[in-house]
Amino acid sequence: MENRLKNKNTNNRDVWTAVGHLQKAIAAGGVAPKLLALVHLRVSQINSCSACVYASVAGAKKAGETDERLHNVAAWREAPFYTDAERAALELAEAATRLQDGAEGVTDEIWAKAEAHFTGEEIGAINLEIALTNFFNRINRTIKEPAGQTWG
Repeated sequence: MENRLKNKNTNNRDVWTAVGHLQKAIAAGGVAPKLLALVHLRVSQINSCSACVYASVAGAKKAGETDERLHNVAAWREAPFYTDAERAALELAEAATRLQDGAEGVTDEIWAKAEAHFTGEEIGAINLEIALTNFFNRINRTIKEPAGQTWG
């Protein structure tokens, strides 16, 4: 796959400044980087964004995540490797991402599970991670960004 965007210098600097501010807000939310990496990975898997799957695996490994857990994120419901809090975050990520599939989205039950494990600030950070990942997934799929790079 060849990237459609031949000159990456055409990207608007204001966009990258805004993205940087969002990333700082996510990091300040108090959620473990390993959990945010799992959320990023699961959202990217759902959206079939190979560039973000590649980058999120690299980032998760850098944060200390294990291969066993990374290989099983797609089957997190059946795999025994995740805590209840991680399951709540992954369920929230899936529900918020699958809106285009006609799913009902984030139900009160899914939200309640997240609230049982995370503070409001942490849920805010997880939600921003989900939204920002979906943002990047859509851009990368549109421009055909190939896997094999990391951005941070």
